[in-house]
Amino acid sequence: MHERPVYPSLWRGCTLLCLLICNGCASFHYADDAWTGQDKAKHFVLSAALSAAATHARAETNDRRGHQAAIGIGVSLALGTGKELRDARGGGSGFSWRDIAYDVAGALTGYGLYRASQ
Repeated sequence: MHERPVYPSLWRGCTLLCLLICNGCASFHYADDAWTGQDKAKHFVLSAALSAAATHARAETNDRRGHQAAIGIGVSLALGTGKELRDARGGGSGFSWRDIAYDVAGALTGYGLYRASQ
């Protein structure tokens, strides 16, 4: 039996995501925030927790470590990026690359701490 390639589905999903994101482009704005603050600590800690939890959930399926890392870090970053895109719309605090940087650092730390505990 021939399996369907994943690429057409991937392209359709990316296209849909771009359309949904661009739907609010008229009101898209960036945050003027500092590198430090309570908000940044929340981004770091929540991303670390999400990454560790998603990695653990994937590890329970006895999946390879590479897949565990992709799922754990990917879930955390997807949620963090989604939050920033929501903030970028009208009435929000604005899209912050600094928040994304803390999300990345937290996701990598959460994955690393989970691996170190095993």
